Amino acid sequence: MGHPLRILTFTSLFPNSVDPSYGIFIYNRTSHLADRPGNEVIVVSPVPYFPRWLKTKRWRKASQIPAAETTGELVVYHPRYPLLPKISMPLHALLMFLGSWRRCAKLNREARIDCIDAHFVYPDGMAAVLLGKVLGVPVTVSARGTDINLFSSFLLIRPMIRWTLKQSAAAIAVSAALKEKMKELDIDLGKIHVIPNGVDAASFQAIPREDARRKLGLAQDGPVLVSVGSLIPEKGHQLLIQALGHVVGIHPGLRLYILGEGPFRAKLENLAAELGLNERVQLLGKRRHEELPLWFSAADASCLLSSREGWPNVVSESLACGTPVVGTRVGGIPEILHSPELGVLVEQTSESVAAGIERVLAKPWNREEISRQTRARTWEIVAAEVEDVLRAHGPQRDAPRTPKPNGAS
Repeated sequence: MGHPLRILTFTSLFPNSVDPSYGIFIYNRTSHLADRPGNEVIVVSPVPYFPRWLKTKRWRKASQIPAAETTGELVVYHPRYPLLPKISMPLHALLMFLGSWRRCAKLNREARIDCIDAHFVYPDGMAAVLLGKVLGVPVTVSARGTDINLFSSFLLIRPMIRWTLKQSAAAIAVSAALKEKMKELDIDLGKIHVIPNGVDAASFQAIPREDARRKLGLAQDGPVLVSVGSLIPEKGHQLLIQALGHVVGIHPGLRLYILGEGPFRAKLENLAAELGLNERVQLLGKRRHEELPLWFSAADASCLLSSREGWPNVVSESLACGTPVVGTRVGGIPEILHSPELGVLVEQTSESVAAGIERVLAKPWNREEISRQTRARTWEIVAAEVEDVLRAHGPQRDAPRTPKPNGAS
């Protein structure tokens, strides 16, 4: 271990008092990084400014988040920045930087920040690199999935993503597949480190199926499938419902529970009705993160049929509960389901998904071994790997400080 690190974690995706489960995976990595000996971690999690009187539910919630709060043992600051949804996307990073730099400069004056640990390449990562240039602090940027898989295809955003990665001291990819996508941006591979997410082993562990179903009020008989994810087309819930129509004749008691919320809800409900699956498919909305181990443990299998992914935590969390997964061959999913003893990989068609469901329901699974293997990759291990990267690419204690701009406070 080297000298103590004072780390600024910069991310707009972080749990807060309005939404305690928002970005919980970033909280897990950050809190365990803070727990390592000698480290001090401060979190700056900017939120868009939105007038309270405007009647838009999504952005009204942002106005209820306090300017500063404590999440777990971490002090979290929430500076405001102006944002017009969709319209200002090309300016998003700059606006985030302008809204955050006074707070970050003040924290740096109080005690020198050694490095910035930023999450999502755009807009957060670019804003963090701009902060790093103002403060004279090295920045490590973590790519999470959508930033590289989707945003890099946008004509105006792609050059900014490339600039951010080139200007950062180091980059972290949560999967090898994501690193391969980053190579297409002509980034020096020596600065890209693959560090997959961990799993909260204390929370996600196997619960006897009968106990889990009883606590959730589910019937004890019949196979159960669970799918956790936002109700958007990219998560593939529609494929799962269509596939269910192919297999219900073989498994008359089969039920599907979809946990998540989003704009695709009505279409999914209509699809289930059209296929005569109303009694078998239940859309339960977003559930508390603490409730997920019960759902995974109650299920015979969980399903994630996304069209793109980084490192989907719900797959690891399902496996940690001993529940096999039916997943598509995209992003980091094949890296998580690296063995046929963990689940079944399928193509993005309802026929392939149906065949995958058949296989997962027919096979006897060693749920105890599935749980043991997955729970071995803890957030403590991830935090140690992240700290190694932060130390390898900075800070330079003896490097000259970059002057702050006039008026910094």
